[in-house]
Amino acid sequence: QVQLVESGGGLVQPGGSLRLSCAASGSIFRLIAMGWSRQAPGQERETVATIFTSGGGINYAESVKGRFTISRDNAENTVTLQMNSLEPEDTAVYYCSATGYLSQLPSSRVDYWGKGTPVTVSS
Repeated sequence: QVQLVESGGGLVQPGGSLRLSCAASGSIFRLIAMGWSRQAPGQERETVATIFTSGGGINYAESVKGRFTISRDNAENTVTLQMNSLEPEDTAVYYCSATGYLSQLPSSRVDYWGKGTPVTVSS
């Protein structure tokens, strides 16, 4: 089991910055990726950024490319999302996620989610 706890959300003015952190605890047979998603009121959850443990590849949603940066600290078991040039459209609850396998079986793939941290971009 993996537990994820997000922090760093809050209220920021347009053009401002926030840094979200996700602390991971517990264990898993093989972790393959960690990431951030967000869900605005009345909208579906959107994957914002993903970082892969093998090779360190990173994916971003088009809407945040050039503004958001995801990073991972293996020693601290944390994943961080640095958000710059924030826009009102970035307002949402942001969730940390971890994807991996509980065993060598492909069917053992699991996704874990944190409880989320709210981000509001408003003047």
